[in-house]
Amino acid sequence: MDRRTLLRATVAGAGGLALPFTAWSAAYAAPAQNADGPYGPLRPADANGIQLPAGFTSQVVARSRQMVPGTSYVWHDAPDGGAVIPHGSGWIYVSNSEVAASAGGGASKVVFAADGTVVDAARILSGTDINCAGGRTPWHTWLSCEEIARGRVWETYPLGGSAVARPAMGRFKHEAAAADPVRQVVYLTEDEPDGRFYRFVPAAWGDLSAGTLQVLRAGTGTSGAFTWATVPDPDGSPTATRHQVSGAKVFNGGEGCHYADDTVWFTTKGDNRVWQVNLTAGTYELAYDDNLVNPGPAPLTGVDNITGTPGGDLYVAEDGGNMEICLITPDDTISVFLRVTGHGRSEITGPAFTPAGDRLYFSSQRGTSGTSAGGITYCVTGPFRG
Repeated sequence: MDRRTLLRATVAGAGGLALPFTAWSAAYAAPAQNADGPYGPLRPADANGIQLPAGFTSQVVARSRQMVPGTSYVWHDAPDGGAVIPHGSGWIYVSNSEVAASAGGGASKVVFAADGTVVDAARILSGTDINCAGGRTPWHTWLSCEEIARGRVWETYPLGGSAVARPAMGRFKHEAAAADPVRQVVYLTEDEPDGRFYRFVPAAWGDLSAGTLQVLRAGTGTSGAFTWATVPDPDGSPTATRHQVSGAKVFNGGEGCHYADDTVWFTTKGDNRVWQVNLTAGTYELAYDDNLVNPGPAPLTGVDNITGTPGGDLYVAEDGGNMEICLITPDDTISVFLRVTGHGRSEITGPAFTPAGDRLYFSSQRGTSGTSAGGITYCVTGPFRG
């Protein structure tokens, strides 16, 4: 029985409940290897320069420094991390701007009707620095993370309300966040060559104004057991948070982070890895390592943002590489899902699915120009599997 069969059997054995992201932790158990993708080969680039499998189409949603079509709002520079927030019968796509405060840093949103048409766009965060990735919460807020020394997490309110800093979540070079409603914690990555992996334990779930910052402690290997230790001074001054706890495990350039069913995945760009943390067993291991793909070449390099589908597929975006989004399946295979052509000085950012799972949003941060002013945000529609 392969791991995808095991996944489906586990779901059926749970009483047939239609639970999201069920039994992922039972599915993944080894670094992914090359295989044909579930959607077949890529076709020639479309009018937007995107290569997709048969049955999938792309459209441009917004371009930096241009009005979002159907609105009077000018889209921000350098679109980065993103997420989809349910909104009535439609949804909202939120996106960070990875530029300095002086250049318009912060985050924006595009509001969609149920049929996918744009009905509004607006700013949700201003005056912040180098907002790279982040994560959504179960209470429909967006955590926008500053990727600077002693950066902050900002909780933004796409459904209405003013953004607020959450310093209790630590002052460090933040990258991504992922909420775990079971343990009522938020996981956090750190974009440093000697970065750490954290979790924030709020004093009250749903309120991130106070709580405890903890860091993962483990050995130096690529698998094993781990524990959590409290960071004495989340403010990170004068001693950086990553240097405060003896035995805290080092990760080389933390990037994307994604939680589902007792497992959290996060990526490290310095060594092109996807890490998998089994929260029930208290163990960690590799879900992907470009040096362990045999036979090569490895399809995924420049490992960056990550998201997932209810069926258990992980979608990992490249910063550089071949400008691809790669797909890791529950049976430990990896393949290229899409490729953006003509964007040689850019990176793919902000992949996120709609609640129905039939649309994938993402951006090319610097587009064809290779500058922050050239960002393009896309939507891919097609027969994504459940």
